[in-house]
Amino acid sequence: MGLAKTEMFNEQQNEISLFAKVFGHPARVAILQHLFKMNACVCGDLVNEIGLAQPTISQHLKELKHLGLIKGNVEGTSVCYCIHKENWTAMKTVMTEFLNQDLTTKQDCC
Repeated sequence: MGLAKTEMFNEQQNEISLFAKVFGHPARVAILQHLFKMNACVCGDLVNEIGLAQPTISQHLKELKHLGLIKGNVEGTSVCYCIHKENWTAMKTVMTEFLNQDLTTKQDCC
């Protein structure tokens, strides 16, 4: 069996690409913004707030949760979501280091 494309790259490169992917859809950005704005666990109002169908919102929440940027708690028949602050901070550290690479370049090489 052939080598998976992601195996060609180091852990940090794969991690950065996953973060970029999660921010690559405006619905996920809107969900994160809403969760930060509410600063609490949000259960059912994401569909009304974002304006997308429930299955679509659920898929985006699944992606955000899979990456660990949000966490969910079951409350009765619904799941309430909030920002996973520790993982958010870790993501910011990785992305800041990546985005600040240009600050260590001493001269323009092109």
